[in-house]
Amino acid sequence: MRVDLHIHSALSPCASDDMTPHNIVNMAKLCGLEMISVCDHNTLGQQRMMAEVAQKLNMGYIFGVEVQSIEEVHLCIYFKNYEKAMEFDSWLKMNLPSISNDVRYFGNQWLFDDKDEVIGSEEILLLQSVTQSIDVIAQKAHQCQGIVSLAHVCDKANSILTQLGFIPQNLEFDLIEIKNQDQKEWVQKMHPWLKEVLWVRNSDAHYLQDIDLFEEDIDEEKWEALWRKAL
Repeated sequence: MRVDLHIHSALSPCASDDMTPHNIVNMAKLCGLEMISVCDHNTLGQQRMMAEVAQKLNMGYIFGVEVQSIEEVHLCIYFKNYEKAMEFDSWLKMNLPSISNDVRYFGNQWLFDDKDEVIGSEEILLLQSVTQSIDVIAQKAHQCQGIVSLAHVCDKANSILTQLGFIPQNLEFDLIEIKNQDQKEWVQKMHPWLKEVLWVRNSDAHYLQDIDLFEEDIDEEKWEALWRKAL
């Protein structure tokens, strides 16, 4: 199954304003993808519309969010159940500092309807850390029947290896996001205890042209096993 489980909509201030629900899903279809997830920063506010548009256009969809921990580590959290996703979203809101977004500096945080019309914006700055650690975020995600991915694990900014220097062996996570096979081999060499984890390649797309079709399929057996465990 060809997937891209880390795409940003225009609700993320760092993403292009043309990252609307229809544009994202149609580009994913052009790329031959079978399932996507939009993971905006620290909010699931665009998820209902994304899921509705994906269903209308026959695209598989998983609810998602990219959370920035107090250590400034990025985690992508995924949900199959919308109510559980909204439970996690409410928890995020309680742990996100009340700092207003400066549109001139950070960019727009648009909310769309199912016709790609702007219906509002998020006023709290989403590009900041929540007040909880990676351990607490992962625990809460699992309580809400979510699964946890270490986002862009080898990136120079906001990856667990950049911020902590290593992956804690007692951290409860389910996936590791990489860009290529070389990154997988390097992370495995550093952490030989990593055996059963699911590796996934995502685009982390902030622009439509960044959405891409990767050569590898996700391991569907391991993917479904994670959900059986979570649910």
